[in-house]
Amino acid sequence: MEKTRLKKVERLIQKELSLILQQNTFGNYRNVLISVTVVRISPDLSIARSYLSIFPTDNSEEIIDAINKNTSKIRYELGKKVRHQLRKIPDVKFFIDDSLDYAGKINDLLK
Repeated sequence: MEKTRLKKVERLIQKELSLILQQNTFGNYRNVLISVTVVRISPDLSIARSYLSIFPTDNSEEIIDAINKNTSKIRYELGKKVRHQLRKIPDVKFFIDDSLDYAGKINDLLK
């Protein structure tokens, strides 16, 4: 039962974070696609690790830094959206999801 609750909260946070990142620009990054690929939340619902896929990947480190600098604003927006579903709003940490780059390298090696 506990795992089911965690999965539901992870999906809720993933959906809301993707909407927040679509609507707000944290820095001057036009023509950049940012998607939330996966959210992992701690069992006590206090920390949410969000993995972002950024395309094109040229300046993905700069974009992650800009997003991490604005974590408090993002958490505030998240709190406004999920305040009726969650009692405690988790701290959000952002990481780069480089699984697509890894898959591309494996594809190149197999060719």
